[in-house]
Amino acid sequence: MASLTRPDGTPIRVLAVDDEPSLIELLSMAMRYEGWDVTTAATGGDAVRAARETHPDALVLDIMLPDFDGLEVMRRIRAEQPDVPVIFLTAKDGVTDRIAGLTAGGDDYVTKPFSLEELIARLRGLLRRSGATTARPDTQLVVGDLILDEESREVTRAGEPISLTATEFELLRFLMRNPKRVLSKAQILDRVWNYDFGGQANVVELYISYLRKKIDANREPMIHTMRGAGYVLRPAVS
Repeated sequence: MASLTRPDGTPIRVLAVDDEPSLIELLSMAMRYEGWDVTTAATGGDAVRAARETHPDALVLDIMLPDFDGLEVMRRIRAEQPDVPVIFLTAKDGVTDRIAGLTAGGDDYVTKPFSLEELIARLRGLLRRSGATTARPDTQLVVGDLILDEESREVTRAGEPISLTATEFELLRFLMRNPKRVLSKAQILDRVWNYDFGGQANVVELYISYLRKKIDANREPMIHTMRGAGYVLRPAVS
């Protein structure tokens, strides 16, 4: 799917606000995967300050925050940026919160726990309606001597073609879109397989081993294991 940009061609800016560190990290990863610039905040006060500095194109906003709630955050930000679209994050049983959020002017909401794919799809819809445009796709991802073409689905390393299965291709694409960033098994599962966290971590290990045999075989390694943290793709040391 082609990425969205601001009308001037620069990356979409999203402000994501939640006080759960693991959730905010997953949200950030999913949005950066779309090519967007992401700013995060864990409190209402930090969110208002961040919005002043970054002028976001959209807000992903938890209703329950440690200082003041998401409704007040929206009111304060919209006093300066009246048209910024807002998606609220609400508790599964927070019917009152959802009604209050929409009544107060929120554009959409998702309930926790939620699918990252669903959230991104809703956010893309809001951004399109608020003026975001489809970027002219740059189909190639390049990390060192490794090249992946997203349109032709061809992969080469040092000019040598590498044949991948569909799942191997998606896993490599995720790694290449986040070079030098340590990705946990939970993040990889959620983005590549869309699984709930836990219970399936062994499938990540298995497919990482498949990729290594094809990408790193008889070459300087690019895929590295960070014990207790996950995996990272780095350009090979020459």
